[in-house]
Amino acid sequence: MRRSTPKIPLLGVVAVVALLVAGACSSSKTATTATTVAGGGASTTAAGGALKTVKLQLQWFTQAQFSGYFAAVDQGFFKKHGLNVQILEGGVDIVPQTVLAQGGADFAIAWVPKALASREQGANITDVAQIFQRSGTLQVSFKNKNITAPADLKGKKVGNWGFGNEFELFAGMGKAGLNPGKDVSLVQQQFDMKALLSGDIDAAQAMIYNEYAQVLEANNPATGKLYQPSDFNAINWNDVGTAMLQDAIWASTDKLKDAAFQDTTVKFIEASIEGWAYCRDNPAKCRDIVVAKGSKLGNSHQLWQTNEINKLVWPSPKGAGYIDSADWDRTVQIAMGTKNADGKTVITKAPDAAAYTNDYVTKALNELKGAGVDVNGTAFSPITVTLEPGGN
Repeated sequence: MRRSTPKIPLLGVVAVVALLVAGACSSSKTATTATTVAGGGASTTAAGGALKTVKLQLQWFTQAQFSGYFAAVDQGFFKKHGLNVQILEGGVDIVPQTVLAQGGADFAIAWVPKALASREQGANITDVAQIFQRSGTLQVSFKNKNITAPADLKGKKVGNWGFGNEFELFAGMGKAGLNPGKDVSLVQQQFDMKALLSGDIDAAQAMIYNEYAQVLEANNPATGKLYQPSDFNAINWNDVGTAMLQDAIWASTDKLKDAAFQDTTVKFIEASIEGWAYCRDNPAKCRDIVVAKGSKLGNSHQLWQTNEINKLVWPSPKGAGYIDSADWDRTVQIAMGTKNADGKTVITKAPDAAAYTNDYVTKALNELKGAGVDVNGTAFSPITVTLEPGGN
C-alpha cells in the first residue's frame, strides 16, 4: 500500500525505475483525477488578486501520506500565498516524476531513489524540499520467527515488493554479510500482508503507516482479538543504517531557471510546510480532511497513518523540507551500490549537483519563521491511536 506499478514510459526508463514509490492500495485510476482547490476553489486571493494555478502530482491515492498538502488546501495556506493548487491523485499506472518531466504537473511527490533513476534516464527534475526526513519502510515478522536483525533473515522466506522498493532490505542484508541471492529465499510479495498472516513468508515488507497497520487491524485467531505490536518484530532500516530518503517535492530543473517559477516554488513549499505543521498540531482534523477528500481507508487507519507520517516529518532540526547532505549521500550510495535479485542497482552513477537544492526551501523556512510558524517541531509528541478491525 504505498508504491505504484507504472506503465508510463519516460525516455527509456527501465523496470527498476518503475516502482520506488510510497503510496497506498492498488487500483486502476489514472492521472486524470484531480482536486481543484484554493480555499473552496476561489479564483482570487482575499486581497482580490488572481491566483496562480499549479498542479501537484501525488504518487498514490488520496490518503494521510499526503495530509499536509490537503491541509494546505483546506486551511487556505496555498490561497494565502496566491496559489490555486490542483492535486492530481496518483495510481497504479502513474509515475509522478514522469508526469512532472512531461509537463503534466508543476510539482510531484516521489521517493528520492525512484526520482534519481528517472533523472538518470533523462528526466530533468530537482528535489526542492525533502518532506519526509526518515524512511517509513519496515521488515515485519511474527515474534516466534525470532527475526530481530537483518542477519536473522538467513534461511528465511523473505517477502519483498521488488521493482526497486527492496533496496533498503538488500542493503541491510548486505551490511549483515548476507547474500540476498543465496542466503535467503526471496518471495515476490503482493502489496498487502496476506502472505505474512497466512504463514507463506517469514518476513514481509511494510510501510509503518500502511501495511504495518494492516496486520494490527487483523484478527488473531488464537485470541479472537486484534493482533498487537507484541505479536511481531519489525526491522526499521533507520536503525540499521540503510534507510533511503522517501517523499520529496520535485520540480522541473528547466522551469527553475525562470525567476517567476522560482518565486512560485518558494510559495508552494512555504504553504506545504505550513500544512504539515498544521497536521502535526491537529492530527485528528487532518485525518478528517483526508477522509472528506474521498479516501477509501477507514478512520482509525487514517489517524494511524497521520500519526506515523508526522513521525517521519517531525522533529526536523534543520527545518521541515531541508535536504540533509548526509542523508542524501547515504541514499545515493545505497542506490549506486546495492544490487537487486537481477543484479541491477537503482542508479549507475552519482547524480549531478542540480539533482537537489536547498535554495527554495531555505527561503520558505525563513519566511515561515518570520511569521511565527514552528518549522522544527522540536516539542512534537505523537498521539496514541487505537486501531479498529479493518481500520474502520
